[in-house]
Amino acid sequence: MLDLSPRPVDRSWLTPELFWPALTTATAHLDTPVAAVHLDALRHNTHDMLDRAAGTPLRVASKSIRVRGVLEAILALPGYRGVLAYTLAEALWLAETVTDVVVGYPTADRAAILQLSRSERLAATVTLMVDSVAHLDVIDAVLPPGSRAPIRVCIDLDASWDAPLLGHLGVWRSPVHTPADARRLAVAILARPGFHLVGMMSYEAQVAGVGDRPAGRPVRGMLNRWVRGRSVAEIAERRAAAVSAVREVAPLEFVNGGGTGSVETTRGDASVTDVAVGSGFFGGHLFDNYASFRPAPAAAVAFSVVRKPRPDMAVLLGGGWVASGVPGADRVPRLVWPDGLHLVAREMAGEVQTPLTGPGAARLGVGDRVWARHTKSGELSEHVNEVALVENGQVVDILPTYRGEGKVFL
Repeated sequence: MLDLSPRPVDRSWLTPELFWPALTTATAHLDTPVAAVHLDALRHNTHDMLDRAAGTPLRVASKSIRVRGVLEAILALPGYRGVLAYTLAEALWLAETVTDVVVGYPTADRAAILQLSRSERLAATVTLMVDSVAHLDVIDAVLPPGSRAPIRVCIDLDASWDAPLLGHLGVWRSPVHTPADARRLAVAILARPGFHLVGMMSYEAQVAGVGDRPAGRPVRGMLNRWVRGRSVAEIAERRAAAVSAVREVAPLEFVNGGGTGSVETTRGDASVTDVAVGSGFFGGHLFDNYASFRPAPAAAVAFSVVRKPRPDMAVLLGGGWVASGVPGADRVPRLVWPDGLHLVAREMAGEVQTPLTGPGAARLGVGDRVWARHTKSGELSEHVNEVALVENGQVVDILPTYRGEGKVFL
């Protein structure tokens, strides 16, 4: 199995003019598009997040990785505990080898609910997310309480912040916002046969997913730092009160919170028992915009030049691996090597082709390779069947992605 335990000595990613050409040489025998994971960079990110957590257990958000071999290697390290899955079908598949899986989003997948309900082992391993009694009704409609295994559930506490003037900041998730809301739902769950309330979760996206040092945008950075500071204080107080209110009626096994961008502040909340982390492992370029940490570019993808419409241009085959979220320039892959490449404003990154300009484009010929970093993480693995693991200047293994194992969950 992949071993991520040694702390890396090689930090060649800090010298791009050495790092990217070496990655090109190591993967030259593989056809493009080729997704590469630099093992020492991955080790750096894995240990750096443990350092940032300072002893608080970390739960791995699988949607940001989608490579089962990498997930298992991370979970083998002390300090990492359990998975935060993104669909129930995925959770059931991962539960073949993982003993603690929380589904981060509610489900209406009747076939998966039926599979879960009919297995005592799966029902003891997988926890479902709920934020209303309607979710309990969906489960009961598939198989009534008396004819199924008890279902473990977790309450999703809304962690968004209603800021003065700015309004709703964060993501629209759960209607459970106040401690009273959480207690009411907890009481309703306890009154329903066939359910075990075991956890609470809250994701402060306006902290974890918003960079406080966006490059070239100092005013935006000041605003983001103000939002983060105020929101951290608000959610810490409200989450602690909500957890306390629910613990009055039900003993909770875990309280999960946060994300890659909020490890330090979330683990500082005494009501939280584990912090979710995901995109920080592969180190998408979205996380270049944080002051407190800087992940190594552990994963990247190389595309081939297939056209030269003009001597000063080059066209890649593929490239439009755009991340979710508000559409914008920060959602497209970032060209990282060779230097001096720019996307064309009227085409940008395309599904089949991506034209490039800039001084670097004139030096490229048909067959040459261009490296790009994805914005977050999940989109990379959804586009390739395998990732090449690179160590000491060579490919040491090939691991299938979810897609490569024939699994596309969402």
